[in-house]
Amino acid sequence: MIILAGIFGVLAVVLANIWLANQRSAMAQAGNIPHDTIVVAAVPLKFGDTLSEDKLREIAWPAGAVPTGAFKTTKEALAGNGTRQALQAIGANEPVLTTKITGPGQRATLSAVLSEGMKAVSIRVNDVLGVAGFVFPGDRVDILLTRTVHGDQGADRSFVDVLLQSVKVLAIDQVADESKDNPQVVKAVTVEVSTKDAQKLTLAAGAGQLSLALRQAAASQGEATERVTVSDLTGDTPEDVAKRQAELDRQKAAEEAAAAERKRADDKIDGLAQAVQRVGSQIDELSKVKAAPVVASAPEVKEVVKIVQPEPPARATIGVFRGVKLETYDVPRQR
Repeated sequence: MIILAGIFGVLAVVLANIWLANQRSAMAQAGNIPHDTIVVAAVPLKFGDTLSEDKLREIAWPAGAVPTGAFKTTKEALAGNGTRQALQAIGANEPVLTTKITGPGQRATLSAVLSEGMKAVSIRVNDVLGVAGFVFPGDRVDILLTRTVHGDQGADRSFVDVLLQSVKVLAIDQVADESKDNPQVVKAVTVEVSTKDAQKLTLAAGAGQLSLALRQAAASQGEATERVTVSDLTGDTPEDVAKRQAELDRQKAAEEAAAAERKRADDKIDGLAQAVQRVGSQIDELSKVKAAPVVASAPEVKEVVKIVQPEPPARATIGVFRGVKLETYDVPRQR
């Protein structure tokens, strides 16, 4: 056991010396690699921040691994007529690239953020359609279209289609800063789409209701989708949905017909009541009329004619139509 322990100890020392020698050789070779300089952000930058010498600094960088669009010196990054502004959030010690800042004298506007050949289109959303305010500039979303069409058999059909997938969000309301991280309910979302997709969005805005579905940050690839209808929610076939809609329409028509019949009956009763009231008024007027006295033509006439006004009837007969049936009532007349 002592001999074996000594052998393993010697072997461990030899392997450690070999590893240390390899590390020293690698470090020596790394020291011989040519280095260059690159401009990075000295402090965190957000959308719209103006670049200046105190916000940038130069660091050493392997000459063969310089990113495309990087600046070698701060003077080069600030060269040109006018200042440059950040188009997106840039972290501290992150390389400053031409794609992340504006040109000399340009402002950090939405048009400067657009990719080549792409268009910016705004769609209206609310607290529900806009994913409760959790959509931020730089996120990717799917755009869904919900609409209702009139079927051939008279029943309305509602369905949802995935109109566009993996669409980049440029701004929410009038904010295009990707470093924004506080959720807020907005009224409009601006997205980056191609010209054809911009036409689709414009047409869909008038054809139905648009809503957003937030995608995973790393899920930029499209996926197979299919239309979702009401039958997918309840398991009913289109025929079942049509029958149910027809039954609802029939019940609605029956209720409207019954309401119209009740209205006609009420109108007839109101007309009869008004007629009875007019007859009673005429009877009252006749009862108030006094007969003119008769003047004798000659004094020799001894007979005197006296007209006695008859007493008005104490009761009156009233007829009321119940549908097509006439019913009469004997009621006391009001004096």
